[in-house]
Amino acid sequence: MRLLALRGATTCDENTKAEIGEKTRALVAAMLERNAIDHEDLVSIIFTATDDLTAEFPATAARVLGLGDVPLICARELAIEHGLARTIRVMMHFYGEGPRDRLRHVYLEGARVLRDDLPE
Repeated sequence: MRLLALRGATTCDENTKAEIGEKTRALVAAMLERNAIDHEDLVSIIFTATDDLTAEFPATAARVLGLGDVPLICARELAIEHGLARTIRVMMHFYGEGPRDRLRHVYLEGARVLRDDLPE
């Protein structure tokens, strides 16, 4: 097994605790499921959010999924002029097997436009 990193992103329709929580939980759950990542293989998860998402920490939603023992951190996404609004991005570090090109990065909702080169 070796250390791997998985990317994902989603967008929110509004800046509320409920919306940020729901969209973050859906994203993290999809990343874990699509890549068959076992909880014990998780190393850490980094979340970023755009400046227009201020109602909740995305990491709070991950804790609800039972990831409270995994190191989680939130940061601000760069405020790029042409960047996608109300976006949460994730970088998940975990131990796994196989080549990186087999990873299934997950882009949901409006964030699908960020990586239209990836299969669903």
